[in-house]
Amino acid sequence: MGAIGLAMYKYLLQRLVQGILVMLVVTFVAFAIFHFLGDPVNNMVGESATDADRQMVRLQLGLDEPVIVQYFKFVGNILQGDFGISYRTRTSVIEQMAVRLPATLELSLVSGFFSILFGIPMGIYCALQPKSWLSRNFLVGSLVGISIPTFLSGLLLIYLFSVTLGWLPSQGRGGLVSLGWWDTSLVTLKGWSYIIMPALTLCIYQLTLITRMVRAEMQEVIRTDYIKFARARGLSNYIVQYRHALQNSLVPVVTIIGLQLGTVVAFSIITETVFNWPGLGQMFIQSIEFVDIPVMSAYLIFVGAFFVILNLIVDLVYALVDPRLRAA
Repeated sequence: MGAIGLAMYKYLLQRLVQGILVMLVVTFVAFAIFHFLGDPVNNMVGESATDADRQMVRLQLGLDEPVIVQYFKFVGNILQGDFGISYRTRTSVIEQMAVRLPATLELSLVSGFFSILFGIPMGIYCALQPKSWLSRNFLVGSLVGISIPTFLSGLLLIYLFSVTLGWLPSQGRGGLVSLGWWDTSLVTLKGWSYIIMPALTLCIYQLTLITRMVRAEMQEVIRTDYIKFARARGLSNYIVQYRHALQNSLVPVVTIIGLQLGTVVAFSIITETVFNWPGLGQMFIQSIEFVDIPVMSAYLIFVGAFFVILNLIVDLVYALVDPRLRAA
């Protein structure tokens, strides 16, 4: 047990070191955007400012120092939670992100929950009943879901449920309840009426991908020799299908689910724009329109950190779903 624990700690340490190296690369890219994508002084003071005003702002920002010194100060500020001041709003970037973070995380979590809740059972059914009419309809629907762009799915849902039926609001985020600094829309029916369509729009692609992934992996596992041997031993279909086949199919599925959750957060921009959802994606779009480089850099670092954390969690989940990895 001690050797296994030591090996696990060593593995975790290796993954943490790799994550730190990845984040250093991400911070360097964000730093390059901050300093080489336009002049931050012009963005802050405007073109009508005098040379003295520009020089004063340059000194305040530390832009007169060597680039390597600026980079280490940039990383040091990030470690302290300081991402700078927004050019557009003149407020702290971290405060803006803190206000919008609940909206994006709730939208992503609800979307991921729907994807897993429906995608895995649909994939299992398609693998076990490949010739049924329902299985064929699932596969056709998944093909359509992968093919339709996200923005078009959102517009179709708005036309159906908001314009035609009038059941759900078409934009915004309502029904909020304050839980400290976190404003949530998940504890009221009105809040769910606002989040349901953006979450469905965001989960369509992930749902179809998980369905097809589970189906393909489970069909491959069912054809292996040890599944045939389990049936020959007289084990029930339930044990063969769910304890042996499904469990051994989940390792690649866990990878897809983990990466797709990161993708949902990173690429919720389109969905938040279509539904006017006040999250980080909408903030990023606004920062591009106004060339608000501190906000763009902060968003890039947040997405990079989110992917690093998700990959670490996925690696740990591997050991829970696959005994062979625990042995290794």
